[in-house]
Amino acid sequence: MNLKKINLLLFLLSPLSLLACDICGCGVGSYYIGILPEYNKRFIGLRYQYKQLQTHLGPQGNVTPLTTDETYQTAELWGGWNFGKKFRVLAFVPYNFNERSSQAVSGSKNGLGDIAVMGYYNLFTKSTSLSSKLLVHSFWLGAGVKVPTGKYEPSERLAVTETPNNFQLGTASTDFTLNAAYDVRLNDLGVNLNVNYKVNTENKYEYRYGNKLTTNALLYYKFRLFHKLTLAPNAGILYETADKDIENSKYEVDVSGGHSASLVTGFELAMNKFSVGANYQTIVSQELANQRAKAGNRLMLHISLPF
Repeated sequence: MNLKKINLLLFLLSPLSLLACDICGCGVGSYYIGILPEYNKRFIGLRYQYKQLQTHLGPQGNVTPLTTDETYQTAELWGGWNFGKKFRVLAFVPYNFNERSSQAVSGSKNGLGDIAVMGYYNLFTKSTSLSSKLLVHSFWLGAGVKVPTGKYEPSERLAVTETPNNFQLGTASTDFTLNAAYDVRLNDLGVNLNVNYKVNTENKYEYRYGNKLTTNALLYYKFRLFHKLTLAPNAGILYETADKDIENSKYEVDVSGGHSASLVTGFELAMNKFSVGANYQTIVSQELANQRAKAGNRLMLHISLPF
């Protein structure tokens, strides 16, 4: 991790959670956590993610007859388990639906993606009174692993060298994450921050996706309704940056890597037996794959059951 990324990591360290991929937020290996559903012991749920990406753009990002529209949808089984007050494990099992179309060709890929597991350790959770209000904050550190359960097609990279190697179900590599999450709340008003750094390894086809740093921060407020419901609208910012991919252990892939920034708006609704949530990410700035790719806005929905 270079100095620039270390400084950014330290600057943005506070909670909200997410993991991601080669072309920021789209394609293989993309995970977004956001504000976790409320649960005491464990939960299981389903999430749906929708993302768009435009590739094969001209040298200055212009649309050409070869420009391809790509859609990435993921139906994901996910869950969390607290072990006492100090340990937490999250797991993600995605099933991907990839589609693309251009004036010349169209195609799709459906199948299991790369399964990921993350563990967190609670450094502290403290509460104190501040001007008759309750101040609560917590800090978690963790690490995770993503295993190559999704199908990777090396012919995809060999056939087209001027578009990102993103149209895959998996990366064929075992990758690792370092995570930090911080949450601070004054009565019902809170800020949730998360930092994730993903370290990718080279797969057996001598291709390594670029390492990626993802950070986000959300401001939320919890409305307690009828003593049974908790509604938490939230808004914030998400920033992602990825290094360039590497081929044959030494060659940088020109159409890879980049950075993007998005505004995030959403809500979480919790009851005793289930919770639902949604967020919409509006991209406000981006420079992806040497301006040969352009990401669209994204949507995520979830329903979760504590037990």
